[in-house]
Amino acid sequence: MSNLTDQQVTQIASQLAAKMQSGNVAVSTTGGGVFETIDQAVTAATAAYKQLGSLPLEIRDAIISAIRESMRNNAELLARLAINETGLGRYEHKVQKNLLVTNKTEGTEALKPRADSGDRGLTLVEYAPYGVIGSITPVTNPTSTIICNSIGMIAAGNAVVFNVHPGAKDCSMETIRLINQASTDAGGPANIVTAVGAPTIKSAGELMRHPGIRLLVVTGGAGVVKAAMQSGKRAICAGPGNPPVVVDETADLEVAASGIVNGASFDNNIICVDEKEVFVVDSVADELIRLMKTCGAYQPDVSDQRKIENTIFDGDHMNKDMIGKDANYILSSAGVTAPDCQLIILDVPADHPLVALEQMMPVLPIVRVPNCDKAIELSLDAEHGFGHSAGMYSRNIDALSKMARAINASIFVKNGCHIAGLGAGGEGFSSFTIASPTGEGLTGPISFSRERRCIMVDHFRIV
Repeated sequence: MSNLTDQQVTQIASQLAAKMQSGNVAVSTTGGGVFETIDQAVTAATAAYKQLGSLPLEIRDAIISAIRESMRNNAELLARLAINETGLGRYEHKVQKNLLVTNKTEGTEALKPRADSGDRGLTLVEYAPYGVIGSITPVTNPTSTIICNSIGMIAAGNAVVFNVHPGAKDCSMETIRLINQASTDAGGPANIVTAVGAPTIKSAGELMRHPGIRLLVVTGGAGVVKAAMQSGKRAICAGPGNPPVVVDETADLEVAASGIVNGASFDNNIICVDEKEVFVVDSVADELIRLMKTCGAYQPDVSDQRKIENTIFDGDHMNKDMIGKDANYILSSAGVTAPDCQLIILDVPADHPLVALEQMMPVLPIVRVPNCDKAIELSLDAEHGFGHSAGMYSRNIDALSKMARAINASIFVKNGCHIAGLGAGGEGFSSFTIASPTGEGLTGPISFSRERRCIMVDHFRIV
């Protein structure tokens, strides 16, 4: 992380934002990677891909190392740009996300070749790049998704064209410029990642249809995922989630309370893996709620709960003005006087609309159930078959196994925050493109590679 003070970070971010909003950002032909059209961006990325393929793997490793170093140095700046532009989430958590993907996204070390030998010779399997990848990124994790995808895709030997969410274009363009600068500083190609400077739904469609794009990687809602899967191209799609949490009567309730509050409030619940609803066995529900309050959660009384519900809902949908906002802001908007808190918790029935909808704000529904089996049953309904993420707190290994098998999610976290499934407080590599609809799960360099097999018949077996 850089040594800039918060005031310095904010000042630099404000200056950058003002410059970009004024239109004083030139179309880049010198490594910035930002272009006026998708066709220009694809053309530049294609040249970068060809150049990358001609360079030794040592240079590719150097590029990845340089990107990591740059992203560490600029984690705070990019977080401030993102929070200033989007108004979603929490600055300190965006810094954590930037550093998480910078440090824990897999690089070239993931691309280990395989070999099989026998009486008829030797077969070697290696991972090859697709070429130029088209990547569509969300407003919720704009800089962290670009960092993560860039590292994994470049590690696999690809170049990338991004169509970012229009609501996060300024922070995204700055991330892309910094990544390109890191590449050229390390002896790599200019324009190894590119983007259209004024992204729209139309430009996203052009990217999906462009003949120069070999693979689509989409992180977004159901609509853009559907469009990518109908594009006729190979698509890796990270779609929506509504991750449930089950707490049974055997759980360590102190661990569960702390984990759920920290997880559901992380970046104000805008991450798709965050805890979205809790199903707790009734015999321990009161104690769980009591402990959650000691961990920074606030539970309103019945009349204040109605005010909060009227504030966070806009008809049958969540109020967009409340998405990603702090819990205190939501309470104030609802006219509720309360102490500072990280998370608002509501004790609700299973058919409450908050249970079925992905709220993307720090307002967490808690549902009481008679037993663990009912909790698992209701969690399956709430998750909608997305197969994204889920969690459970229990000391009963049979119950944990039953839940894991039933939910069939890309990420299943036992006795911990869901972000542990991204490598934050848990083991394993990180990714912010979690491809549940297309089955890849947490993506990395192997996801962005093609397997190629080379066979020598009747030779090269040396034993």
